[in-house]
Amino acid sequence: MAEYERFQLLRRRFRRAAAVVAAAFLGWYFVFVGLSAFARDFMARPVAGHVNVALLLGLLQFASTFALAFGYAAYARRRLDPLAGELR
Repeated sequence: MAEYERFQLLRRRFRRAAAVVAAAFLGWYFVFVGLSAFARDFMARPVAGHVNVALLLGLLQFASTFALAFGYAAYARRRLDPLAGELR
């Protein structure tokens, strides 16, 4: 099975998608952690009322995680699942 060309294509597509999603998530996460550790004045800057930059970026972490999950699911449904279906 590992020698089969369609299986190798499936593995390449999966690895590429997983690497892109992991890099996007971890990059954004480490930016948030870095800002929290080294740019405290920036993170404490008020935006509206009691809402500051740190709270907004924290909420964006959740939103971006869901966006990445939905993006990966759409990619898998369009590019990975048909190939996996051929291999069954």
